[in-house]
Amino acid sequence: MDCFLKQKIKLTIWLFRYEVTGIRPEYLRDAMPLKLVQRRIQDILCNGEPLWKIRPRSYGRARILVGHIVDHDLERLGLDYPAFMIRDTAKYPPLMKTSKLSNTLKYLTQAYLGYDVHTGIQDPYEDCVAAMRLYIRMRSQAHPRDYASGSGEVQNNYPAWRQREMERMSPEELLALSGSDYYCWCLDP
Repeated sequence: MDCFLKQKIKLTIWLFRYEVTGIRPEYLRDAMPLKLVQRRIQDILCNGEPLWKIRPRSYGRARILVGHIVDHDLERLGLDYPAFMIRDTAKYPPLMKTSKLSNTLKYLTQAYLGYDVHTGIQDPYEDCVAAMRLYIRMRSQAHPRDYASGSGEVQNNYPAWRQREMERMSPEELLALSGSDYYCWCLDP
């Protein structure tokens, strides 16, 4: 009876995993070992540059990683990659809800690109293309690049002794002084 119960549990787990991921056991028989997959992905991302040598603002040969909920994928693969080299459509402030929660890739694709994804089975390639198109769309937004906004650092260059002057400014004047507190993708090389 114990053996029968174990087989039933294994079958239930397999059916659940197949329904969610679409991966069958026969797909994994001749698959690469995880360590080799990790090494290959790290080589592709770093492009021959050591991971410790990658620095913000001087990317060198390393590649920018674009995706939706990327940290989940990296965690599952057991990989580390510098956060400043990741462009996650789920965490980019202009694409998030006002409550700072992320939107689904399906919603973002429909709202910003005008077409539907996930119309049937979820396809990783389709997700990849949608995330890349969102990144390109956000990166190509036209706005002046000579302003302090988008550097990822809130810059308060207004001295405290001029507080009264700021209080008398119109909203338009205050907006002209303000800057974003996130790194704008339009600054990518």
